[in-house]
Amino acid sequence: MRNYNSRQRILVTGGAGFLGSHLCDRLIEQGNEVLCVDNLFTGAKQNIEHLLSHPRFEFIRHDVTFPLFVEVDQIYNLACPASPVHYQHDPVQTTKTSVHGAINMLGLAKRVGAKIFQASTSEVYGDPVVHPQPEAYWGNVNPIGIRSCYDEGKRCAETLFFDYHRQHGLEIKVARIFNTYGPRMHQNDGRVVSNFIMQALRGEPITVFGEGKQTRSFCFVDDLIDGIVALMNTPKDFTGPMNLGNPHEMTMLELASHIIELTGSRSKIEFKPLPSDDPTQRRPDTRLAEEMIGWNPSVHFRDGLGKTVDYFKRFV
Repeated sequence: MRNYNSRQRILVTGGAGFLGSHLCDRLIEQGNEVLCVDNLFTGAKQNIEHLLSHPRFEFIRHDVTFPLFVEVDQIYNLACPASPVHYQHDPVQTTKTSVHGAINMLGLAKRVGAKIFQASTSEVYGDPVVHPQPEAYWGNVNPIGIRSCYDEGKRCAETLFFDYHRQHGLEIKVARIFNTYGPRMHQNDGRVVSNFIMQALRGEPITVFGEGKQTRSFCFVDDLIDGIVALMNTPKDFTGPMNLGNPHEMTMLELASHIIELTGSRSKIEFKPLPSDDPTQRRPDTRLAEEMIGWNPSVHFRDGLGKTVDYFKRFV
């Protein structure tokens, strides 16, 4: 462990992505040195452009499926495409990123004695038969479907984290992240918030799959980053997994209505067939986060959505 300086040096993989760039901002604000690693497959240099000249920020273009040799005190492992459009583009590479990436980052953490955080996902619950989803629920996941590269890749990454913890005494923190939205989302990532906003701003039909009754819970990015950092700073014997997401659930039709109203769009809703393995319900049980880190999302959905719409206007 580096101990010659009181300032923490923190590695963020996937640091040029939507969540990673916001996390880099927060860690820099807290006075840390930040080493941002990203291969820019879905991340973008524009997300971290404002940090490139900062004396405590460093960017390395690197793919986590290959080993990385650096000296750090903490590791946040966020590297992995997170939207169906991107992770289904190269499903084999997606699985490699989750599995080989976890192995490489865990190996680095073991070598340097670093605490390590894993950005897991609500997708480990699959199409849940328990609602809302508590951390004790094992999930209902199709291991051979078109979403499996992501779902099972993240499940395997969790397995690796807990095996390194048990076998090597590594200090780990695992968060299961539910749907998150906010500025710096990729405008073409195929996720429902970005899709609906871009369609509304362009006056195109808003494509709702199925009958639009499937539900999601949307957490604003600032709230999520609060939860991630708080989880990383929990006592050493607490590992997670911990759900991080907004427990307020809404249907896709409700989301579309909010976006049409906020954008002033004349877009009409167009219904399309439901994709394979698309979960019908998704809402986190956040009682563990409340108990352990005193965390509850505080940003009202429409406030966060307004900021997100303002960000997306630049792409129209």
